[in-house]
Amino acid sequence: MEVLARFWARVTATVPELPTAVLLAAAAAAALLVLSPTLWRPARNVVTIAHEGAHGLVALAAGRRLAGIRLHSDTSGLTVSAGRPTGLGMVLTCAAGYTGPALFGLGAAALLAAGHATGLLWALLALLALLLVQIRNWYGLWSVLMTGGLVLAVTWWLPPEGQAAFAALATWFLLLAAPRAVLELHTARRSRGARDSDADQLARLTPFPAVFWVGVFLAVDVGALVLGVRWLLG
Repeated sequence: MEVLARFWARVTATVPELPTAVLLAAAAAAALLVLSPTLWRPARNVVTIAHEGAHGLVALAAGRRLAGIRLHSDTSGLTVSAGRPTGLGMVLTCAAGYTGPALFGLGAAALLAAGHATGLLWALLALLALLLVQIRNWYGLWSVLMTGGLVLAVTWWLPPEGQAAFAALATWFLLLAAPRAVLELHTARRSRGARDSDADQLARLTPFPAVFWVGVFLAVDVGALVLGVRWLLG
């Protein structure tokens, strides 16, 4: 019990508010990861993890049975769930993917603004552990283990200030990367005529066309970014 008490105290401990200069430096580093073609490709795997994880969480919350998640080396992914092929639960499950990373980032911004950087990192580890048991391919297993190992190393070896700086980088990355992923979706639909995206599935499930859902994804992601900036810098 004493060990659990010490662990809980560590997880729930607050850290001093990060200086604005550190927050801006983390934002600049995250923007570099998002805007650099060389860095974006490997970094996008994190977006895919958040994307598919959001599908899975919402599917379970909607009462669907999660059958497995796959992550691919081309940064695509697939979440399979069983349940009614139509209805609100299916719509929410489909919509969760392109809005999930931004909403995860917004939740992370709220925790970071409250001084719970360490708790945020442990929450990320818990979510990655839940995701791990649903992974059904080797690349996905490797991708989640590498991401979780990095977060675990930060929580284990870095001082609280370093953990807070890493948490800020992760938060900024999720907030900034989410809109880019939606813009890539829009570009792919226009240039390659792709018609198997989440937006196209939603178009088949609802009266609204795919372009409407692309706009919804972008509006949610940009709104989360704006609100996240206010919480982190305000």
